[in-house]
Amino acid sequence: MPRRYETVYIFDSALEDSAVNEKLEKFHALLTKDGKGSITNVAHWGKRTLAYAIKTKDTGYYVVAQFEAAAELLPEYERVVKLDEAVLRFLVVVSEGLPAKPEAAPAVIAAEVDEIEEEEA
Repeated sequence: MPRRYETVYIFDSALEDSAVNEKLEKFHALLTKDGKGSITNVAHWGKRTLAYAIKTKDTGYYVVAQFEAAAELLPEYERVVKLDEAVLRFLVVVSEGLPAKPEAAPAVIAAEVDEIEEEEA
């Protein structure tokens, strides 16, 4: 039974967009082989400054991919990603869905906050 996962890749920022897409296709082909998985979403976040230098690089190209795959596909996928020298860091986590949207405050509470602010002024 496939589970939902999410991967964050940090690629070397010196790579061209076409090279990043080519590597993503190679990685994702491992997850979708034999129809045991599917890619649901890929978001390119672009170049960002790293919090600390990784392999003497100060910037990285971020990509977040969401997919569904059988658990037996993950070890080979992680091995291939780990061996790719253009990938500075990556992290695979089990995705438990989208976070819940915060609900709007009820009108009664908002009215009380306005009254308190008026009293303080």
